[in-house]
Amino acid sequence: MAKTTTTMSTSPIFGLAAVLALCFARAAVSSPSDHRYKERHPVPLYANKVGPFHNPSETYRYFDLPYCTPDHLKEKKEALGEVLNGDRLEYEVVCKKTLSKVEVARFRSAIIQDYYFQMYYDDLPIWGFIGKVDKEGRDPSEYKYLLYKHIIFEIFYNKDRVIEINVRTDPNSVADLTEDKEVDFQFMYTAKWKETNIPFEKRMDKYSQSSSLPHHLEIHWFSIVNSCVTVLLLTGFLATILMRVLKNDFVKYAHDEESAEDEEETGWKYIHGDVFRFPGYKSLFAAAVGSGTQLFTLTIFIFILALVGIAGYTASSFYCQLEGTNWVRNLLLTGCLFCGPLFLTFCFLNTVAIVYTATAALPFGTILVIVLIWTLVTSPLLILGGIAGKNSKAEFQAPCRTTKYPREIPPLPWYRETIPQMAMSGFLPFSAIYIELYYIFASVWGHRIYTIYSILFVVFIILLIVTAFITVALTYFQLAAEDHKWWWRSFLCGGSTGLFIYGYCLYYYYARSDMSGFMQTSFFFGYMACVCYGFFLMLGTVGFRASLLFIRHIYRSIKCE
Repeated sequence: MAKTTTTMSTSPIFGLAAVLALCFARAAVSSPSDHRYKERHPVPLYANKVGPFHNPSETYRYFDLPYCTPDHLKEKKEALGEVLNGDRLEYEVVCKKTLSKVEVARFRSAIIQDYYFQMYYDDLPIWGFIGKVDKEGRDPSEYKYLLYKHIIFEIFYNKDRVIEINVRTDPNSVADLTEDKEVDFQFMYTAKWKETNIPFEKRMDKYSQSSSLPHHLEIHWFSIVNSCVTVLLLTGFLATILMRVLKNDFVKYAHDEESAEDEEETGWKYIHGDVFRFPGYKSLFAAAVGSGTQLFTLTIFIFILALVGIAGYTASSFYCQLEGTNWVRNLLLTGCLFCGPLFLTFCFLNTVAIVYTATAALPFGTILVIVLIWTLVTSPLLILGGIAGKNSKAEFQAPCRTTKYPREIPPLPWYRETIPQMAMSGFLPFSAIYIELYYIFASVWGHRIYTIYSILFVVFIILLIVTAFITVALTYFQLAAEDHKWWWRSFLCGGSTGLFIYGYCLYYYYARSDMSGFMQTSFFFGYMACVCYGFFLMLGTVGFRASLLFIRHIYRSIKCE
């Protein structure tokens, strides 16, 4: 909004210039960098953005609404993260204004959509609604649309530092915008200064308390315990069956080797000459494994930026192990497999934001910075990793010799096909995380603050364990049915949880949120498609790697001719 001054006393300040007179009272900027202020120096108040409360991605500049606009509007210099978050912080002095019929209609439309505002006072965020719809005892045709005229700021300070700020509106001081006519406004703002003993180091605690309250923690831990019990029961049941069957298989095959050398082999031993036959579309497969490995690694070590080159190394090394020859094409495919769809989605959604003139539209300079980061950092590391992987000369470690001609796969029932197997393998990991997904969605696509990262880490570990185990179990049953084409199947089954997460997006959008409008809908489903695609690649890699380790282990345990 603007910069203002306030005094230690409670005094109404008239005119929109008043709100921005708020910041001056007791303190103001001596040194905003260390948040220390001297008596009677200004404390900066910045107007950030406004937008529909239920559409968190659809935000606009504060002065896109017909508030009083200063002659010289100053914008705060923002970090890259603030720009990506859609923040547009403005610093100005405002004045009284008479609203025209068109401006009254714009305000009325904003009130109907539950527009909220966000400001920053000494870097502390504050939120409030610009108005309300009075529906009491009236038909929809008789609703009144009221714009708040009086905002009350309560500022808590400890010596020379601001500790906390609260904002509320006076429900008795409103302007009726129901009719299409010019309206003269006289806004009032009250600033109340109160001393507190809260230390400066704890001034941000109030913003993280909402997700740390006892009842919230109980829900989180209940979801964790519920997921763990369910997963342990199901995986324990599968593990018992799998270990018993494997033990019987090892005894059977050992007995067959001693009793009848010419007896025909059956089950997974029968296909030992085909199980390590390389899959089709090996370049795409290697690129998918490489991209999934990078996403998995970055999820675990997000702060180690140098690891972005691991995709090129993993893809090239694995592609060469699969006896691939065109490693340059494979490297290009690896670089575009995830970044390509993400870039196309971003271009479309950024165009939508530009059409809507929303703050989510990134400026050209920001886009240029992102492109330069990708060109000068990510791409060179990808290429270096690819060259290192190609020159590693690692060979694929197969405990069994692959036969020259593949065996024919016997007819299989419908539930052993790829799609039913993906549905079965994706449901169990999703059941372990779906409760926690609500809190994550409410934070990313709502106004809640998520701070319990320890629980999030536990859920992530459970997700990895269950994905690996269920994929190994289904891979074993596939081999036991003498189906040796497990490579792509294990990747697709492991990554199918990403499809379940996207299905949850549909449920959340229609049943758990009030989002609406083309822009918010396209942002939600567009960016969630990229997130779910990333989960598909990451968990697919986890499923494939777990299956590969399992298959190598069981075939090393038997004698194969």
